Amino acid sequence: MNNDKINTLKTIAESVIEQENMFLVDVEVKHQKIPEYWILVDTEREGVSLEACSRVSREISSLLDEQELFAGAYRLNVSSPGLSRPLSDKRQYRKNRGRSAKIKFKESENYHSAEGVIDEVDDSSITILDNDKNQRKISFDSIVETIIIPKI
Repeated sequence: MNNDKINTLKTIAESVIEQENMFLVDVEVKHQKIPEYWILVDTEREGVSLEACSRVSREISSLLDEQELFAGAYRLNVSSPGLSRPLSDKRQYRKNRGRSAKIKFKESENYHSAEGVIDEVDDSSITILDNDKNQRKISFDSIVETIIIPKI
């Protein structure tokens, strides 16, 4: 699928998603006999409800059909990214304060990892608290990947 169509899909999705007080995390395209478009959404505070995903899906589908963006049949899925997916938007960090995370980051051309509780979040960095109660501040610019560790 070409980038113009993906960008149009993102623009359409963002306009609908914002009405539900959510934000776009990512759009994935899975090519099969019938193309499958995954629109991953999140909120800054509460969880993503099934009802909100259904409303967004219906509205986006209607707009896609009106604009005839895709020829032929397709599947559209709207979902939260889930815990197994790395955080990809700064807004997701605030929502996950108090949760354990594993963070891979780069400093001085070297890769490092840290594990701890997301303690503080500001516009440019996060601070994690490790098991020994030591704080470590990590710049968003240096973060390679952050995975939330679910409680067992």
